[in-house]
Amino acid sequence: MMPGRLRLCGRMTSVTDAFDPADMREQYRTTELTVADLAPEPIEQFTRWFKIAATSPAIHEPNAMVVSTATPDGRPSSRTVLLKHYDEAGFVFYTNYASRKGGELAANPSVALLFPWHPLARQIIVTGRAVRTGRDETVAYFRTRPHGSQLGAWASRQSSVIASRDELLARYEELAARYPADEQVPVPPEWGGIRVVPETVEFWQGHENRLHDRLRYVRVGEGEGEGGQGEGAEWRVERLSP
Repeated sequence: MMPGRLRLCGRMTSVTDAFDPADMREQYRTTELTVADLAPEPIEQFTRWFKIAATSPAIHEPNAMVVSTATPDGRPSSRTVLLKHYDEAGFVFYTNYASRKGGELAANPSVALLFPWHPLARQIIVTGRAVRTGRDETVAYFRTRPHGSQLGAWASRQSSVIASRDELLARYEELAARYPADEQVPVPPEWGGIRVVPETVEFWQGHENRLHDRLRYVRVGEGEGEGGQGEGAEWRVERLSP
C-alpha cells in the first residue's frame, strides 16, 4: 500500500479523503436575531454577547480575537491576540509597535477584528481604524501584567527572525536576573496599546440551512472624542444576506 493511502470499503482513498473538509458541516439551531433584539449602539450589544461567551464553559478565552492588518499595497496578515479593554471609544489590545502588525498599522491604520465564538454559533466582526493608546494608559496596563509577562515583552523582539528558542530563553534569563520579582520592570519604549475605533460592528448568528442572521451597525455620525476616539457616535443597523 502506498504511503498516505487507506483502504476503506474496498476502495483506495487518501488520508485527505478520509478527513474530507467538504463533508464537515453542522446545522446551527438558534433563535432568530432581529433588529428589535439589538441594543441602540454596538458596544452595549457587544457587552451582552461577551457576557454570555465569558460565562460559557464551551468558550476558551472569550477575549481571543483575530486581528487582521494589511500593508499599504494590500498584502494582508492575521493573528490571534487578546482583547484587554473595550468601551465606547473602541477595542484595545497591546503589542510591540515594531512587530509586523505594529508596522502595518502605522503605515495603514485600517484593521479588522473577529471574535469566533463557534460553540455559540456566533461571531462578531469589527472594522475600523487603529490609534495608539496614550502612554499613561499603556503604563497602567503594563503594571497589571504578571512579572514574567513583563519580562517577556522585553525579551521578545516580536516578529523578528531569531536563530533558536535558546536565544529567546537566554535573553529572558538575563532580564530575570536584572529585574527580580521584587523589582519594578520598566515599560519597553516600543511596546504599547492599540485602540480599534469601530466603523462597523457585525453580529453574526448561525442558523440551519445556512440562513444566518447578520446584523451590522454602521457609523453614520462623526462622534469622535479626544484623540480620534469614537465616543458619541451615531449608528444605523442593516441586515446582510448570509
